[in-house]
Amino acid sequence: MSLTGLSLDQVRREIRAQLEDAGIESPELDTRLLLGDVLHLDLTGLVAAAARTLNADEAAALESRIQRRIAGEPVARILGRKEFWGLSFALSSATLVPRPDTETIVEAALALLKQDGRLNDALRIADIGTGSGAILLALLSELPNALGIGTDINPDALNMAAQNAVALGLNGRARFIECNYADALRGPFDLIVSNPPYIPSRDIDGLAIEVRAHDPRLALDGGPDGLDAYRVIAPAAFELLAPGGVVVLEIGQGQESDVARLMAGAGPDAGVSAKADLSGIPRAVIGRKPLF
Repeated sequence: MSLTGLSLDQVRREIRAQLEDAGIESPELDTRLLLGDVLHLDLTGLVAAAARTLNADEAAALESRIQRRIAGEPVARILGRKEFWGLSFALSSATLVPRPDTETIVEAALALLKQDGRLNDALRIADIGTGSGAILLALLSELPNALGIGTDINPDALNMAAQNAVALGLNGRARFIECNYADALRGPFDLIVSNPPYIPSRDIDGLAIEVRAHDPRLALDGGPDGLDAYRVIAPAAFELLAPGGVVVLEIGQGQESDVARLMAGAGPDAGVSAKADLSGIPRAVIGRKPLF
């Protein structure tokens, strides 16, 4: 069915039906985002313009996006952007799509800093495997006197992170360095965060098509047991942290005890704890370097 000449109200119903038939989990939201992208309208604008019709160019652009979504491409990839922590992040094929679960890392880090009375301190933060820069830049947006360094092995990811820093007005407090994990970092840091690759290699082909076909495998593959990155990051983090400093690492479901063990082994007498996401699943493992 051609969308040319249909009202926006009719278009929304038609697209929603197509996405529902294709088994898309959020057809209403995806319809609104894709239609809004083509017409440069937010939800309010779409409602206000419900009676207007699509011209041929608009219909063609929208139909292309709908077919990409039906084929399994995530909406964020189609739009080239994703909101995280209330901020808009540009994406590329070299970066993960930031996910709501990852906001648990930001929440945990800020809660610890608030507990320590350090939200306004001149903190040094490192984000290991920064990707789009989402975690680091979200933290810097909340910590007005902090400076941050993001590392990544992929120069294309670093370029995207740097672009996001500029777009968010945070480039004066963020630097990005190409290296493997923490190899190029020099401490001390007050806070180290990371969302490392943690999917066991054998499980990647069984992930949803939105992930396995569109997220960079380098950012997913955690080795045979999913723990390879933690074996590197945990000891490096405790070496780089200032006394009393904190490390917060995202984990996959069921990895809490293994990552906590690795962290405890890397930092003698380290205080290790976990924080759950909104679904109650442990999503972050937290360690603190002893003061003495």
